[in-house]
Amino acid sequence: MIDTRSFALGLDFGTNTVRALIVRVSDGAEVGTHVAAYPHGVEGIILDERDPDLARQHPDDYLTGMDEAVRGAIRDAAANEPGFDPTQILAIGVDTTGSTPLPLDAEGTPLAFHERFRDNPNAMAWLWKDHTSTAEAAEITAKAAELRPHYLLKCGGTYSSEWFWSKILHCLRVAPEVFDAAHIWIECADFVPAVLTGTCRPGAYRPSVCAAGHKAMYNDGWGGLPDADFLSTLHPKLGDLRRRLFDKAYTVDQPAGVLAEVWARRFGIPAGIPVAVGAFDAHLGAVGTGIRPGTLVKIIGTSTCDMMVAPNDRPLPDIPGLCGIVDGSILPGHFGMEAGQSAVGDIFNWFVSHIGGTHEELTAGAARLRPGESGLLALDWNNGNRTVLVDQRLTGLLVGQTLHTRPEEIYRTLIEATAFGALVIMERFEEYGVKVERVANCGGIAEKNPLAMQIYADITNRPMHVSRSAQTCALGSAVAAAVVGGAYRSVPEAQEAMTALRPQPFMPDPAAHAVYKKLFSLYRDLHDAFGRKEWTGSLFHVMKRLIEIRDEVRGTA
Repeated sequence: MIDTRSFALGLDFGTNTVRALIVRVSDGAEVGTHVAAYPHGVEGIILDERDPDLARQHPDDYLTGMDEAVRGAIRDAAANEPGFDPTQILAIGVDTTGSTPLPLDAEGTPLAFHERFRDNPNAMAWLWKDHTSTAEAAEITAKAAELRPHYLLKCGGTYSSEWFWSKILHCLRVAPEVFDAAHIWIECADFVPAVLTGTCRPGAYRPSVCAAGHKAMYNDGWGGLPDADFLSTLHPKLGDLRRRLFDKAYTVDQPAGVLAEVWARRFGIPAGIPVAVGAFDAHLGAVGTGIRPGTLVKIIGTSTCDMMVAPNDRPLPDIPGLCGIVDGSILPGHFGMEAGQSAVGDIFNWFVSHIGGTHEELTAGAARLRPGESGLLALDWNNGNRTVLVDQRLTGLLVGQTLHTRPEEIYRTLIEATAFGALVIMERFEEYGVKVERVANCGGIAEKNPLAMQIYADITNRPMHVSRSAQTCALGSAVAAAVVGGAYRSVPEAQEAMTALRPQPFMPDPAAHAVYKKLFSLYRDLHDAFGRKEWTGSLFHVMKRLIEIRDEVRGTA
């Protein structure tokens, strides 16, 4: 029987903040939480006005933010939970953004902590949304297609500028002094557990199969990371770096080590408790939402990640355009499949920040509109396309605007565009035999925007379930902690006790879906025309068909 007085600590390192969550392991009750903002840059992101593709973070923000968040969560738990004692925390789990690699010296210290590199963005963490390495990603894709085509089969056929090797190769070219000073590069998802366990030295930490498999071309079938000979064809120094990295990666149900005394004293919790191997926020968000075979989990925030799993005891086809198929990356014993959109909430925030209005005003106006009434259609590529085209040089598009177009019409159209993009991803899964039997949503937009959830239901013609927890990434980390802490034998067993969905999903409206089906056909035309090199055809009909649909909806046809 599970001790009702045992708790797990989940740490969620996001784009702008770090969240700590204390969860009762017997039933998933969230008893204490605290969010700490990153102090450097603009909302925690180091930017460069000369290069809009650059996005970095200072690694000290992870450590100071974690310290504040854990202390705050403990205070919150003490206030909310009678009899709570920090010594009842049995383990820690960690999720982070990714791919977010950072360079370390031979002692395991981030280069950004050196005075020489203190203000050098290239020596900091290269945030997941950094797209400065587009050329390097294309080069890696071409070289792998020529020499190691099997490398591409497990990452959707195209290597991305958001990923590990692209960013490191770009650093080598634009900041060789940083590359040469780095002994290794480490994912943030590995860095934080290594810091907590005092194993940050090269060769001492336990890397995450989630990070390595989805972003660094790791696969046990070819001996781990890409071989040094292949990487040397990109640059000899990249091959040398490979020889200093790891050969084995681990799942989240394995301990990265035990909590070091220095951090135990800072937090006020027991030293020696297990710290789980890290993973990416979206993957543990899927765990916290209760992912299982047949369930598509959509983590909807500034961007989206769409996650599915399938048992690893049967063959699974390679699926073009996915961000990887990795054994054990989400649930141990299952292949983890990741897809997603590079911008969703970021698109809505862009519109509010640069065009005007508030989310509340625009949402209210958009809710009064019927599907197709505006005569507008958009592509959701304002930050590139992550899936299925895997092309960060694609950009957004709005079609059909007139002198009568209003801001709320555009706002609704942008929501619809992200839902059309989500449907493309669902169709790609099912095209290759991975059936989407249920859609479960989590993240800020799923939590706060019922209009968006209803539009997603109407466009996809599927019920949109929403996680019971508003903190699914941190909850998923706590689930991993509960397993390594010995409260449960497996992640699915812990999920059964600690996670749940809200009882009432958003149900599709058949009449709305009928209109959206027409609009999706036009979205597909734009998607393929602008996104596929091999496309041939005409777009002559698109604007005129949008007007026809608009007039049909308005009753003026």
